[in-house]
Amino acid sequence: MPLPPRVTDLTSYELLLSVAELGSIGRAAKAHGMSQPSASERLRVLEARVGVALLERTSRGAQLTTAGQLVAGWAAPVLTKAADLDAGITSLRADRQSHLKVAASLTVAEYLLPAWLIALRAVSPDTATVLTAGNSVHVAEQVLADRADLGFIESTDLPAGLDSRVVGHDELVLVVAPGHPWSRRRKITAARLAATPLISREPGSGTRQALRSALRGVDLEITAEPLLEMSSTTAIKAAVIGGIGPAVLSAHAVAADLATRTLVRVEVGDLDLARALRAVWTRGRTPRGPASDLLTIAMRTLPGRGDRR
Repeated sequence: MPLPPRVTDLTSYELLLSVAELGSIGRAAKAHGMSQPSASERLRVLEARVGVALLERTSRGAQLTTAGQLVAGWAAPVLTKAADLDAGITSLRADRQSHLKVAASLTVAEYLLPAWLIALRAVSPDTATVLTAGNSVHVAEQVLADRADLGFIESTDLPAGLDSRVVGHDELVLVVAPGHPWSRRRKITAARLAATPLISREPGSGTRQALRSALRGVDLEITAEPLLEMSSTTAIKAAVIGGIGPAVLSAHAVAADLATRTLVRVEVGDLDLARALRAVWTRGRTPRGPASDLLTIAMRTLPGRGDRR
């Protein structure tokens, strides 16, 4: 789906936020390395696209109108996500001079690593990072084969030959579409969940393994075949929203959807769906340099960090 024409030029929104912060178009233009006439023209075009006045220009500078303040507030998280996207893309570009190779499960790679890599760039700007994303089994294989210096997994199973540290905790969430019958019940039993076909990640996924482990903790086994198997969290969410069936996903992956009620959370009685997120590395090779920096950033960022084991 093409982007709406009003949001294709993010630089203009960055300028708008800079005017709000600095109080003039001239100072905003200087901060962005462009001339004041160029900045003024960009902002005029933005106002024309939006259809309302965003700035009040005076002899002392410029300030945002009420509409401008609203647009700036909406634009700020979009610009943050754009920076996250750039950090993620940058990490995927293989570089012969790379000093850090990271492998991460899809949930970590998509929802957590971009912010970590931005923080790593601040403390280690000369580090080139190469990222490989896959399920938890794939990540472990990459580390064991020395194709990754550091890995991040969600799985409860740790292969031989790896050391690990719990960097934080996540929670699995059962979600359905707003029109699903469970959306009105808000709670089901663990036995009902175990017997229900779900839209599921592929075998080897940490999310799938964590759900199986949680059910075994209350003496239950998954008895239903998956309704669908998908290797993409985004695809699973789309299938749930489309009404195909329920799914169990990371709370990080569905936070925005729950906030907008495009997905509805269903509680599962008597089932602990918390799980640990782990950093892994080859046994006997304690992370050093940029790998140690990234590990520290991950532990500082995530709630409920744990100890090495």
